[in-house]
Amino acid sequence: MNISNSSSIPFHRSLVYATFRDKLVDLVPYMPNVRDIRVKSRREEDGKIYCVNEWHGGGEIPLVTRAILSEEMLSWTEYNTWKGKDFILVWSIETHSFKEAVTCSGINRFLEDNGNTIIESRGELIIDPKEIKGVPHFLTGQIAHAVENFLAEKIKPNLLEMSEGLRKYLQKEST
Repeated sequence: MNISNSSSIPFHRSLVYATFRDKLVDLVPYMPNVRDIRVKSRREEDGKIYCVNEWHGGGEIPLVTRAILSEEMLSWTEYNTWKGKDFILVWSIETHSFKEAVTCSGINRFLEDNGNTIIESRGELIIDPKEIKGVPHFLTGQIAHAVENFLAEKIKPNLLEMSEGLRKYLQKEST
């Protein structure tokens, strides 16, 4: 499944980029489907910043998905490479459940637009039903489809909420 989203933020690109990179934990109150973000590591090397963040999600879980996913299972580790010179974030996500079955990665570009910033998010989510362990083989395809549909319904709104939360945070900080 392709992940594609673009959001406009009415602040300068360098501020949006730095806030997204350095103040992510401060944005949690502005993202209703995120309970917590913990910074596991951060290092700078060769003009790039490498971060590992642990996310804990929440929110409503559809009945069909509740059989295999609980709110506690909606956690993931995000590996980020921030390329400040190009205003690019390269990311990958490792889910805490079904690790072998789920692959998710992408790139965010922070584009300048007349004093505003366009955050362009592009990525891919792949669920390999053959790698879903602990489930009868005849159900893996159905489970993969249910999980993919659930995540598809969550990812785009979460990206929009994140951008909206960033905008609200910056507005509050600028007053």
